[in-house]
Amino acid sequence: MPTSINGPRISRRLLLGLGAGVGATTLLPSGPVSAHPARGGAIPEPLKVREARGSTAAVASVDPYASDIGIGVLESGGNAVDAAVAMAAALGVTEPFSCGLGGGGFFVYREASSGRVFTIDGRETAPAAFTENEFTDGSGEALPFDEVVNSGRSIGVPGTLATWNEAVERFGTRDLGSLLKPAEHLAQKGFVVDQNYHDHTAANAERFSRFLETARVFLPGGEVPRVGSRFRNQDLAATLRRIRTHGVDEFYTGSIAEAIVAEANRPGTVAGHEVVGSPMTLDDLAGYEAIWRDPTVSTYRGMTVYGMPVPSSGGIAVGAILKLLTEYERITGVPISKLSEAEYLHRFAEACATAFADRNRWVGDVDDVPTDELLSDGFAAERARLFDAERAQERPIPFGWPDGDYEGANPEGQGQREPYEGESTTHLNVIDRWGNTVSYTLTIEQTGGSGITVPGHGFLLNNELTDFNFVPVTPGVPDPNLPGPGKRPRSSMSPTIITEGDQTRLSVGTPGGATIITSVAQIIVGHFERGLPLVEAIAAARVSSRNAPTTDVDLGLMDTSVGAELTALGHDLNAKDPMGNASGIGLEDGELVATAETVRGGGGSARAV
Repeated sequence: MPTSINGPRISRRLLLGLGAGVGATTLLPSGPVSAHPARGGAIPEPLKVREARGSTAAVASVDPYASDIGIGVLESGGNAVDAAVAMAAALGVTEPFSCGLGGGGFFVYREASSGRVFTIDGRETAPAAFTENEFTDGSGEALPFDEVVNSGRSIGVPGTLATWNEAVERFGTRDLGSLLKPAEHLAQKGFVVDQNYHDHTAANAERFSRFLETARVFLPGGEVPRVGSRFRNQDLAATLRRIRTHGVDEFYTGSIAEAIVAEANRPGTVAGHEVVGSPMTLDDLAGYEAIWRDPTVSTYRGMTVYGMPVPSSGGIAVGAILKLLTEYERITGVPISKLSEAEYLHRFAEACATAFADRNRWVGDVDDVPTDELLSDGFAAERARLFDAERAQERPIPFGWPDGDYEGANPEGQGQREPYEGESTTHLNVIDRWGNTVSYTLTIEQTGGSGITVPGHGFLLNNELTDFNFVPVTPGVPDPNLPGPGKRPRSSMSPTIITEGDQTRLSVGTPGGATIITSVAQIIVGHFERGLPLVEAIAAARVSSRNAPTTDVDLGLMDTSVGAELTALGHDLNAKDPMGNASGIGLEDGELVATAETVRGGGGSARAV
């Protein structure tokens, strides 16, 4: 890692993160829009825009500040990697309960000149002292989840900054220091609190109040910041400044590393709320590596789907869902485009539940995950034999055997319960003027992560290690997602890039825990199979069947005729609202179309040049 990442100063226009010459042919506001100057000199609140069309470059994320910063980088000559890193740093300021320096993520990059796709695994790692029994009591029973999730024991070694550094050093055109400057300025000057930020703070206020530093930073004056007020994070601004001037090593081996380990070991809490600490050491931080990995690759309707490999299950599961749907069409002879909405969602739910049955059994940060077989046409054909167009399969569906032998009868696996996975994450997409593409999902796990803020540094630490299964999902069945020394917990984050020929057709992703996989797959199918414009595919009501007894659906589907038909087909529906907060960039009629949520999360922010 470099010892210094100082670089040239960038324009005042970019530093301010103001609406940097969006230049789009279409800008459609979404939800309440406030463009007034913020109180007390904060950076004004940019527009939230659900769709932006252009011919040159585009960005899409959940946050208008981040999207404005990203489009500013592109307009000033930066490439997709430069813009993605600057956007991610800004999201750590305005979306601190979803991502930031204390977390990790998965970065998927397509280089237009070569057509190659690269991925960076920036997932958090367990400390070296972790064992397979880390989350069990002396008798082998799982520890109470609430006891672990809000404690030092849940904290993984952060990988976000290492991810940025790797991406910029290999593919960026700017130095990392200059790309962190807009986020530093945003944290210093402040941003306008919107309803989404207020609500996330309010929902976690009681938990945050137990941790001295978290209460000081995120509950100023003991209050939840009100909508329309200015929120500044001077500690985070100083941390970003220190990283810019002293280099990434300051985070992994220097004073910031020392502060992280000290707080993780002995979290500062109010009296009566003491929590167990982490066994994390300075050696754990110093030894962290963001790893370059080959993407998952599958085919779909003549296109190529690139996703994130293990320890993510996203690339495998999204690809498996798409292949199962193709097999269902072959078996029934009826294309998805010709189905009624209920028939389509039934077919989609069955594919999702089947893919999750196999994911839960075979995917984790272990050797010899059968990725190629899980994404093979033969395995999809074998698993598709279980499909019934008239009736939902009984849940949980037994897992399959991706062993390469798919001619005989299906081997009998076991049905397994759905494991826990946190839902607070964020996603961004970038396509630059050269056609380079980034799809990047980053997280600190549940909203607010562990609830533990590093004193004097202004960022929350993750609780990603609770994504491990505390005990085997099924007694007697090998579990690939148990904790271990240096191991990375399985994730459902699914940053996805789809290409056709030499062009990117789609970059897409979303937060939402395990529903990420189903949401990304449904957006892809809605857009390419059901003929929905990308903005409508993202806005559409979602269904998520993850091999649990119930099938989650957006609240709006529950009391409709479609919901009634799904129930009649044997789906036990459960309202889950909202489900994700997606964004994407597609190619429609020769134009780049950047899109974001219209309602979920208060709407997202698309920009195009």
